[in-house]
Amino acid sequence: MQKTFTFAELPQNEEQLTAMAGGSFSDPLQTAALTAAVFCRYGTDREACIAMLNVLRGPRPLSQYEIQFLRDRLGGKEYKPFSFFAGATPANNYTPAQPYVIAAEGEPLPNEPDYFRVMLRSGGADHPRPVTLRRKGEEWLLWEEMLLADIRTPAKDDPWA
Repeated sequence: MQKTFTFAELPQNEEQLTAMAGGSFSDPLQTAALTAAVFCRYGTDREACIAMLNVLRGPRPLSQYEIQFLRDRLGGKEYKPFSFFAGATPANNYTPAQPYVIAAEGEPLPNEPDYFRVMLRSGGADHPRPVTLRRKGEEWLLWEEMLLADIRTPAKDDPWA
């Protein structure tokens, strides 16, 4: 299953996030795409980013360890989540095209009907990155993501560019 999502703007707070999902996180591909969009907020408002991630995670809010992990992975590298949107490459310092377009491809995990794995492609990585979602009722909520591993250095920070 594959879908492309287009966002006129990225979510700035919990209300906008929920509105962008149509009031429910019933589409696992959309939930994964929104996860990347939420991470984009980290560089301008960490607390809003964390609050939105907690919405995506449902009954399992981020622990202090996970919040520290975000700080370690995104501190000084706030460009990483933007790399998942169309047009964002190292050459343009991961500046995505407008409106924001992101492609998601995924399928349920074999023998695990309540889990769904979605792959998102980064303009700075050779292979897509996984997002795992878990079903709670009719919603697909964020269970695990591997979106924050390092990617190619943006041209502005690369002495070899």
